[in-house]
Amino acid sequence: VFVNILLNAAQAAPDAGEIRISSRLGAGDGRVEVKVEDTGPGIPEGQEERIFDPFFTTKTDGTGLGLSMSRRTVEAHSGSISATNRPGGGALFTAWLPASETESPETEG
Repeated sequence: VFVNILLNAAQAAPDAGEIRISSRLGAGDGRVEVKVEDTGPGIPEGQEERIFDPFFTTKTDGTGLGLSMSRRTVEAHSGSISATNRPGGGALFTAWLPASETESPETEG
C-alpha cells in the first residue's frame, strides 16, 4: 500500500519535489495514523474519492488499479484511507490501521 502511494507521490512531485511520511499512535483509539504528503499538483478538484475507484486514473499510462487495491488492502486489515489536497499544494494520503497486535497461527497455544 505505502509503496504504491510513494510511487504515485514520486511521479507527481518530480525533480525538486518533496515527499513527507509521518506516523503517530492515535489518541486512545487503538489505531496508527500514517500520512504521505507530496508537493506535486494535487488531486484534481472533485476527484478525491474517485481516485480509489477501480480503473479510474488521471495518468496517461496508468491502469487505475493501484489506489483501488490499496484501499481494499487497508480495509481488509480493518483500516481506512483517504486522500485530500494539502492547503499549500500537493496531495495528502492518510491511512488509519489498527495498532493492536494479534497472535499469528504459529504462536497460538
